Amino acid sequence: MELLTIETKPIEGQKPGTSGLRKKTHVFMGPHYLENFVEAIWAGIGGAAGKTFVLGGDGRYFNDRAAQVVLRMAAASGAAKIIVGTDALLSTPAASNLIRKRKTDGGIIMSASHNPGGPQEDFGIKFNTPNGGPAPEDVTNRIFEATKTIERYRILESQDVDISRPGMTSLGDMQIEVVDPVEDYASLMEELFDFDAISSLLKGGFRISFDAMHAVTGPYATAILEGRLGAPRGTVLNGTPSPDFGGGHPDPNPIWAKPLVDRMMSETAPDFGAASDGDGDRNMILGKGIYVTPSDSLAVLAANAQLAPGYRDGLAGVARSMPTSRALDQVANARGLDCYETPTGWKFFGNLLDDGRITLCGEESAGTGSDHVREKDGLWAVLLWLNILAETKQSVAEMLARHWQEFGRNYYSRHDYEAVDAARANDMMDALRAKLESLPGTVVHGLTVASADEFAYDDPVDGSRAEGQGIRISFEGGGRIVFRLSGTGTVGATLRVYLEDVETDPAQLQRPTDEALATVIACAEKIAQIAHYTGRTEPDVRT
Repeated sequence: MELLTIETKPIEGQKPGTSGLRKKTHVFMGPHYLENFVEAIWAGIGGAAGKTFVLGGDGRYFNDRAAQVVLRMAAASGAAKIIVGTDALLSTPAASNLIRKRKTDGGIIMSASHNPGGPQEDFGIKFNTPNGGPAPEDVTNRIFEATKTIERYRILESQDVDISRPGMTSLGDMQIEVVDPVEDYASLMEELFDFDAISSLLKGGFRISFDAMHAVTGPYATAILEGRLGAPRGTVLNGTPSPDFGGGHPDPNPIWAKPLVDRMMSETAPDFGAASDGDGDRNMILGKGIYVTPSDSLAVLAANAQLAPGYRDGLAGVARSMPTSRALDQVANARGLDCYETPTGWKFFGNLLDDGRITLCGEESAGTGSDHVREKDGLWAVLLWLNILAETKQSVAEMLARHWQEFGRNYYSRHDYEAVDAARANDMMDALRAKLESLPGTVVHGLTVASADEFAYDDPVDGSRAEGQGIRISFEGGGRIVFRLSGTGTVGATLRVYLEDVETDPAQLQRPTDEALATVIACAEKIAQIAHYTGRTEPDVRT
């Protein structure tokens, strides 16, 4: 075993965001690339010496090799201990829980979330801080600055560490604790939810189907749903993590999880369906013959969370990302709860959670969570739904119908235009900005524009300000369009268009979403000229 100091050069393009750094896998596998970024993480957090970290990932291609590099570099930099999941597996919410439970100095999570995996696909790595949440901007900025000046990194030359089974080992002077990736997380879920009630629901003939999408949630869902709750074997589909996610795209939406959607829309559908994504932080919820939008799911959970033991005392407040539909606001107004509208990115929720201002929060991109961790949590949302259904004795469709009758229905859809030319997409956004002041009062396809702006957020906890967070156009009567460019892809730009309209007439609550949103969709094209700028007449994905 030898301590090596490797001379290197800065690598351009290593700008991490709240989701860390995502690139094509072959980029991370290139000479010194991963090592440079890990060394930059140490620099960004004031060094690794004497510190304890959690390490794990979603099992995608290169996950196992990257874990060995991180272990050798942590040991070379003087880290005291690494807590790593067996075979370097940890879902993102499970990693957040371990960071918090063990009071570590943070954790390194190897994942590109819902992006595809494989030699020609995506890899990612991010640092989570001691609160268990994604690194805030000041930390990611320090990491980025370090990537531009790095000249050397330290690494131990050694054989691979055996992390195939739980136990203690060491690497140089650093301790390595290999842990069952599921156990601590499953125990937390058992504290939050009434497992006896859910188990009784399942024993009573209530059938569920959970698609793990060949991703990291498989072992968690199998252990909890089939193990602790007694669901029949086979309830969890695609439950073995695969380096390329079975050749699929581990994003739980009606496009990429179509086999599950088809099953739930069939005559032999089970009562409840769900899916989770690559690293386990997103979710999709379905009932027999019905798809639940992420925004509706968040609102239903907020309205009924008190039925689960972990939330019996009620909610301190709630929050949603700005593009998420305002269905949550309707619940908050009715229940007297504070409701915060934040930019997209879980770090903004983290401040509110740490300050005790909110208990429940969510994003329209199928991410929902609470104060139990500082990440969104896919399986947690599934279990909360099951706990609520067990207590109310209602079907998913009945729950939604009841919710809409009480709070009104926010018809909602997201249109994604993927891998569009970045320059053209930015031209479109600039053109929108130029017309914001002139839009209020204009009539577009029969709808009157009430307001138009570019969202900016003043954090009530730390006083920071986030600007340029998406363009909002609101109509009289409750309709709304949001335009955002997303940075979660690795090729080109992704234009996301969020479409919403509010219906309170009981006779109009069961209309097809596309029909209910037809006018708002037409307004989006008219105002932004999407086809002109992107060359696309239809979105790649409708959610």
